[in-house]
Amino acid sequence: MSLLEKNKQDVGRALQHLDYSYKKILGWDFSRKNWSEEELEVLEGFSSRFARTSDLVVSRLLRSLALAADPAFRGSLIDLLNLAEKFGWISSAKTWYRIRELRNVAAHEYSTDDFNKLLEELRQLTPVVFEAKKLV
Repeated sequence: MSLLEKNKQDVGRALQHLDYSYKKILGWDFSRKNWSEEELEVLEGFSSRFARTSDLVVSRLLRSLALAADPAFRGSLIDLLNLAEKFGWISSAKTWYRIRELRNVAAHEYSTDDFNKLLEELRQLTPVVFEAKKLV
């Protein structure tokens, strides 16, 4: 199995896991201040799965596709995202750059208000991450 095919499989599984967590939090109200331990576990699972899936899409799948298209490709993150947009692999390099920023933010501590804002933005951007299904 080629590296590209393995990356497609890994992203496909990660997308399934993210979809499961996304459906759990889809109707939740992120203006709330107090979350139960159970709810926090679900929210943290969603956040973690979003981060992992988006990382796999960018760092592995898009990079593999770029190398398949141009074996000499050695561009930066923004170069990779711009190339992916040019080839139609993603809808917007700017949106995916924001997704990448949020992945980094999710790894840090924040206040409840910041956590809720982060979760709301992750929920809003999850359908963009799901666009990667067309690549697997």
